[in-house]
Amino acid sequence: MARKCLIEKSKKDPKYKTRQYNRCKLCGRRRAYFRRFQICRLCFRKLASKGEIPGVKKASW
Repeated sequence: MARKCLIEKSKKDPKYKTRQYNRCKLCGRRRAYFRRFQICRLCFRKLASKGEIPGVKKASW
């Protein structure tokens, strides 16, 4: 779980545009972020296994 101060800090506009980084909308994690869904891989896996993300299903072959 990300620290609250870092989550709040990332919401502010940075002094320079290159300092901006993405965070998961659910848990605030900075790494392993999927831009398309705006969540991290851990939250993505949890929601996908529950079937809460439309168009995503577990692969099986």
